[in-house]
Amino acid sequence: MSYILTCIGHAIPQKFLEQLTALLLEKGITISKARSLAKREIDCIEISLATDARFSPASFREIDASLGKTFGIDLVIQDADAYTLPKRLVVMDLDSTLVQAEGIDELAKEAGVGEKVAQITQRAMNGELIFSDALRERVRLLKGLPVEALQKVYERIVFTPGAIEFVSTLKKKNCKTAILSGGFDYFADRYKEMLKIDYAFSNRLEIKDNRLTGEIFGEVVDGQKKAFLMEEIARAEGIELNSVVAIGDGANDLPMMKKAGMGIAFNAKPAVRAAAPHTITQTSLTCILHLLGISEEEI
Repeated sequence: MSYILTCIGHAIPQKFLEQLTALLLEKGITISKARSLAKREIDCIEISLATDARFSPASFREIDASLGKTFGIDLVIQDADAYTLPKRLVVMDLDSTLVQAEGIDELAKEAGVGEKVAQITQRAMNGELIFSDALRERVRLLKGLPVEALQKVYERIVFTPGAIEFVSTLKKKNCKTAILSGGFDYFADRYKEMLKIDYAFSNRLEIKDNRLTGEIFGEVVDGQKKAFLMEEIARAEGIELNSVVAIGDGANDLPMMKKAGMGIAFNAKPAVRAAAPHTITQTSLTCILHLLGISEEEI
């Protein structure tokens, strides 16, 4: 059996590599080759492994939990066959993934209910509440907010580091992209246009007399809806799910992460990291490109 182990951190010291090599040897795993994918803003080393059929990738959770956390390095292991399969569609969450804010929390600040809404958001993203119920509860607290507040919030939200490079590199690789957001179309549609993303699906706020009514039009885009939309996009594009990458930070992203060929929790909540197929805790979205075998020279 062959696997690809990707190690990503701000600095990968020799001591880490020595301890990692020793742990791999203890488990009867052979290192066949290694290469550097990045060494400027981030360190990334890709290691090809060979082992017998008794080996379980789940055992790397132990190494990641001990060695990885000690050195602040993410360890991501993939089956070699799955790794070499071209990724043709990347779907991503918006809030706290593509951008560094939760849109609804920022709107709540404008409405004077910031702390109350932020507490509900935190619980919802950690999987403690039913997402659709939590979303409607928060939106009701925005009732009466002037529509001008949406533009005000949009203007102060910033991209996650590496977001622009991440999307542009995927486009150069002829990979389709989609925003699947539990947030709002006012923001998602603008980022779709700005970054030339192929698809964007999100929730639509009801507005009357230039003020939010506190309601949402139609079905809520929750976790199950995100997974459904991902499958629909893939079907429309003629793409198999094993060629799809899904990225998010909240519990409502887990359904699509688990159905995609590669699911990645990006700077996610603790419960999400524990349940996700793969985890990245570094700050830049470009780190995810390295998991696809893309070097810093290609970005």
